[in-house]
Amino acid sequence: MHALSTEKDRVNGVLLGLAIIAVVMMLGASAAFAGADTTFNTALTKFTDFLQGSGGKIITVMSLAGGIVALASGRFSLGQVAVPVAVGVGAGTGVPIVTSTITATI
Repeated sequence: MHALSTEKDRVNGVLLGLAIIAVVMMLGASAAFAGADTTFNTALTKFTDFLQGSGGKIITVMSLAGGIVALASGRFSLGQVAVPVAVGVGAGTGVPIVTSTITATI
């Protein structure tokens, strides 16, 4: 019987410890304001400028070159034409759409 009471005491001690930790964490928590943080603004600006500028053009040209190589190999599929077009549209207009959606959500 002594072993059972020790096991119960151990479980109760663990539960009490977890409850104390939970209460301390709740009392010490502060509000988080996602819109006020500007930590990654520089990186976001550089990345969006890259995709909307020369980077987007390079990605589109590489995708078009891949489609042309696939067409020259004898396999024809609509995807070889549609993918470069979609990449160009995505690089040109996708970045502002995603950025505005994230800004509006946050």
